[in-house]
Amino acid sequence: MNLLLDTHVLLWWLDDPTTLLSEQALTGIRDSDNQIIVSVVSAWEVAIKKALNKLEAPEDLKEMIVDSGFELMPVDYEHAWQVKDLPLHHRDPFDRLLVSQAKVESLTFVTRDSWLKAYNVPILEA
Repeated sequence: MNLLLDTHVLLWWLDDPTTLLSEQALTGIRDSDNQIIVSVVSAWEVAIKKALNKLEAPEDLKEMIVDSGFELMPVDYEHAWQVKDLPLHHRDPFDRLLVSQAKVESLTFVTRDSWLKAYNVPILEA
C-alpha cells in the first residue's frame, strides 16, 4: 500500500508516534511493504506556520523525513489541476492539494481530519 501522510501525521511521527498515532496508522507506516510518501505541500505548510509562530518544527525537517525512510513527492501540474474538481467540503488549501495528490497518484491518505472523509479518497485513520 502507498501511504501519503497528512502534515500533522508527519509531525506526530517525528515527535511521539506511539502516543499520538492510532495503532493502525503505526502499523501502516512501519510496514516495510508500504511506501510512505510526504508531499512537499507539507513542507510548505510547516514553513508558513513556523514563520507565523503558529507551529514549532525542526529546522532539519527534510533530513528527518529522509532519515525516516519516507519518499518526498513534488507537486506537479496534474496535482494542482485536480483541485478544481474537488467539492468544497474543506477550504484548507494545503489539505485540498494533499487530497488531490492522493487522488491523482492513487494513494491512501493518512489523516485524522474527519472533513477529508467526504472526499472519495482512501483514508487510513491516524
